[in-house]
Amino acid sequence: MSQDSYRLILACPDKVGIVAAVSTFLANEGGLITEANHYLDPDSSWFFTRQVIAADSLPYGADELRARFAPIAASFAMEWRLTETAKPKRVALLASKQAHCLSDLLYRWRSKELDFDIPGVISNHDDLRSYVEWHQLPYHYEPVNADTKAEHFARIIALLEAMKPDVIVLARYMQILPPEICSLYAGQIINIHHSFLPAFVGARPYHQAAERGVKLIGATCHYVTDELDAGPIIDQDVARISHHDSIDDMVRIGKDVEKTVLARGLRYHLEDRVLVHENKTIVFE
Repeated sequence: MSQDSYRLILACPDKVGIVAAVSTFLANEGGLITEANHYLDPDSSWFFTRQVIAADSLPYGADELRARFAPIAASFAMEWRLTETAKPKRVALLASKQAHCLSDLLYRWRSKELDFDIPGVISNHDDLRSYVEWHQLPYHYEPVNADTKAEHFARIIALLEAMKPDVIVLARYMQILPPEICSLYAGQIINIHHSFLPAFVGARPYHQAAERGVKLIGATCHYVTDELDAGPIIDQDVARISHHDSIDDMVRIGKDVEKTVLARGLRYHLEDRVLVHENKTIVFE
C-alpha cells in the first residue's frame, strides 16, 4: 500500500449521527481510516472533523469519492473538502528584505521536510534575488512606494493569477495587502507577525514591547484579512527576555521564534489540520 492519502475535512452544525454516517460510509466503500480527529465547539454547537483515508484502500479515485460522499455531506449541511496528498500544494512566497523566514522555508522545502511546490517568490526589494535564484526558483522584483501602491498590487495580482497558488505565505513581506487581495485569497494567505497577538499590532512591535518592558516576546502565524493583524490565529510561541536585553537582542531572539512559528503554521495548513470558524481556528495537531 502506498503512502498516498485522501484528507476529508468537514464542519457542520452538530447533531446525532455525524461520526457514524461518515465512518459507516468509508467502511462500506472499503476505505481505511489512518487518522481521525473530532471537535465539538461548545459555544456554537458546530462539529469539526478531519479524516485521513489510505488512497489505495479504495477501488476508485478522489473525484469518485467526492461524488459518492456528496449526498451525505448535503444531508448534514456540511462545509467540506477532500484533498489529495499526491498533489503537493503550491505555495507562493512573498518577502521584503529580511531573509530569515524565507530562507528557513526554502531549506525545509529543499530538504523535503515540508512537502509543497513553489511557483515563485515575489518581493518589493531586490535584495534576496541571488539567494532565491540559487534555489533555481523564479524571483519577481516588484518595487513599490507610497505613490505606486495601486499599480504594484495590480502586478502582484497578475503574478498570483499566473502562479495559481493554493496558499500565499508572507515571509516578512512588509507591505499591507489591499482588501482586494485579501478577498480573492480568503483563507489562503498566511502571515507571520513578530509579536504575540493581539499585543503590539502593526509596525515595530519589538520597539513597542521594549517600551512596555515586557518579559516575554513572541510571534504569531495567522490568516490575513482586511483588518490589520487580526485574522484567525494558526500558531503562536514566545521567548523569555529580561531588562538586560536590548531591542537588537529582542529582534535576534524573536527571529528564531518567527521561523519556528511560521514553519509550524504552514505545516498545519499544508496537512489540512486547520479549520477556520468565524475568527478562530480549530487546529488538529
